Parts: sequence; C-alpha cells; structure tokens
Amino acid sequence: MNFNLFGHSDQWVAVDCGITLEQVPGALRPSVQMPDLSFISARREQLAGLIVTHAHEDHLGALPYLWEQLRCPVYATPFAAAVLRHKTRSRRGVLPSSLIEIEPGEEIKVGPFDIEWIPITHSTPETCALSITTPQSRILHTADWKIDADPVVGAAWSSTRFGELGKAGVDAVICDSTNALRAGYSPSEGAVAAGLSRAIQVCTGRVVVGCFSSNVARMQTLSSIAAKTGRYLGVLGRSAEGMARCAQQVGLLSPQFQPIHSEHLGYLPPQEVLAVATGSQGEWGAALHRLLMQTHPDFALEAGDTVILSSKTIPGNEEPVARLVDGLRDRGIHVIAADDSALPLHASGHPCQGELTDLYQLLKPTLAIPVHGEAEHMAANANVAREAGVEVTLTGRNGDLFYLSPTPGVRRRFAEVGRLAWCEETERLIKV
Repeated sequence: MNFNLFGHSDQWVAVDCGITLEQVPGALRPSVQMPDLSFISARREQLAGLIVTHAHEDHLGALPYLWEQLRCPVYATPFAAAVLRHKTRSRRGVLPSSLIEIEPGEEIKVGPFDIEWIPITHSTPETCALSITTPQSRILHTADWKIDADPVVGAAWSSTRFGELGKAGVDAVICDSTNALRAGYSPSEGAVAAGLSRAIQVCTGRVVVGCFSSNVARMQTLSSIAAKTGRYLGVLGRSAEGMARCAQQVGLLSPQFQPIHSEHLGYLPPQEVLAVATGSQGEWGAALHRLLMQTHPDFALEAGDTVILSSKTIPGNEEPVARLVDGLRDRGIHVIAADDSALPLHASGHPCQGELTDLYQLLKPTLAIPVHGEAEHMAANANVAREAGVEVTLTGRNGDLFYLSPTPGVRRRFAEVGRLAWCEETERLIKV
C-alpha cells in the first residue's frame, strides 16, 4: 500500500496511493487495507498533486476510496488512467475530478517540482521512474522496476537517460528493494514466453495458465502461443478481463489479441483450449478456485488437463496455493508450478542485485534510500548501494522523514501513520 510524499518550499507532491490485501483470521475474503492519509489530508492546501507511477493495485488501488480526502490533481499514464477508471467504477468509488494523462518520457511541472516520467521496465506496462527536480536538487524515485531487454509489451530497458542523469548529478535515489536478497538478474518476459511455449506445446488436454491479472505481457504471450498451437484463448476472471480491456483501449495489445468469450470454451475440444485465469495465489472466489471447486459457470477441468501457475507464490500465501495445487492434482489434473519448474515460467518485476548495481553505477547518487520489502530487503539494498560506490545510505520505517539535500539525514516518526480498512457491510473506511 505505497504512499510517498516529497516536500520542498512548503509544498508536497504525493507518489502513488495503493492498497494491500490482509488475510483476517476466520474471514473467507482478505481485508482491503490502505494507508491512513491524516498527515497530508490535514495539509491538503499544500499538496500540489499526486502521481501514479504504474497500474498495480498497491500503487493506485486506494485512490477510489481516498481521493476525496486529498482533492488534488492526479497524473497517470494512459494505461494507469484506464485502470484507475475501471477500478473506480467497479468499487463505486470517486474518480479524481482532475485526472491528467501523461505519456512516458514527458516532463511536467507540479507545484515547485519539475518532474520527468522516465520509462522503466516492470511486470505491467507504462511503468515510469520519476526524476524530481527543484532549483537545489535532483532525485530519482524508481518505483517498481527491473532490467528487461525483451519485455514483450512496451519498450525494452534503456540505460541512456539514466546515464545522462548520472552525469548531470543525482542527489538521492529512492529505490525498490523487493529482490535485493537475490544475486544476478531477473529473467525477461521474452524468456518466460519461450518457457511457456515449450510447456504448452506438449500438453494434450485443456490448458489453463494462472498469472497476475495486471501482467499484460503474459496475456500477449499466451495469445501468440494459442495461435501457434491451434488453440483458442479465453480470459477467466473479472480482474483479468478488465485489465485486458484497459490494455486494448490504449493500444498496448496487438490486433491479434482476440480472446473468445469464456462461455464458448466449454464447447471446444480439449486440445483447442488455452485460458488465462486469475487466482494463482489460491484466492477464494477467483477463477482457479472456482475451477477447483467445479463452480465456474462457463468452464470445467477434467482429468488429463493441465494448470500452469505462471507466478511466484507470495510469502503468506503458501497454504492457499498448496490447497489449490493438491486439490487439482487429486482430480487427476496436471499442475506445473513456476516455483518448481526447470523452465522459466514466471519473471519477477523487481531488480536483483546485479540490476541494482547497474543502476547505482549509472546514476552515481550521493544518497540511496531503499524502499519496498521488509527490513532485511532494504538492508541488503543498502549494502549493494555502498558496494556500488554510493556515499550515504539511509533506511527507515513508515512515518520517517528523510532529508534528501543538501545534507542527508532522517527524522524518525515524523508523521503519524496507520491503516484504514474498507468495510463492505457499511461501505465505510474504518481504522485498523
């Protein structure tokens, strides 16, 4: 549930406003939770705007619930804006009255901040790092990112602009730490496309691929594989269907991406069926869960069919994923999990140590502030930064205020922080 504030000259700019899903003991569905924005909502006349770096739920999912507390202009790329409109409608929330679309690579002025949207590769399209400049300093906020030379959808990673910024001088980098414990580099989406193609070509029955609904590149890959293997592609799950429509609206998917209606899948011979489905984390009510329970209205799996989990099991989801896998296998359905496969069936959207080192050496910042992940991930990121030649690294917790320039420092627990949860029964936010 990302929410960041950058301050200068008595004004603020916010970056991202996301949700998290917290499993509550005894509840079937996870609780939708988001940050308590009391600190900045009490100062909203000083808030110049909010920037959405990309279309993932943990970066924009709270805006339908919380924008009314801020009432500032919101800036997003065309795809992120399309997803925000879709999420707002489905949640009966409030769409920002000023939603401004920005193309990757554009430069804009928000209050006292000059902001450049720098395209960067991630597991959803049109993700942008932010170069935030004032007359006194320049910082880079990476958002979520990786180095991907073959992302399938969107432009490949380019180091050119980051190298130019490094030569011009960067005071601070606020950097993704999610994979900082892993050596080397994350696989590319192109490698995953090749792995999935090999896995699906040898399947004889129906094939269902579970993946994160926001991974538009994975949908494009499966569309291409369907055409090559004589199968028809279907999309199962409301979130995946919504993401596909948003991507089509802004031209991110090729014209050849033409999934059939899910209700038609059940009438096809098994060897002609390929479907992409939500629920790879074992979520209750998602498409894969309904296929497990044989309650999906349009489609059913039988013994001899194959389910491929083209995703990583998120820590904390081990039990529901194990129940999903065991339940499917008990019915004679083959299950191939990316976590256990020798083929590359999933690629993380976050940088490993090699990628972090490359970025720090390009930017040559004075200060690095690792964010995202747990304390051990941020500590590992800080260590990589120091080994790459960064002079100062600072880590902290929610609510800490970091001084980025001219003199780096940190003021602990500067802002009171907390969580809000959405109560479905009353359709109200409550403090957690």
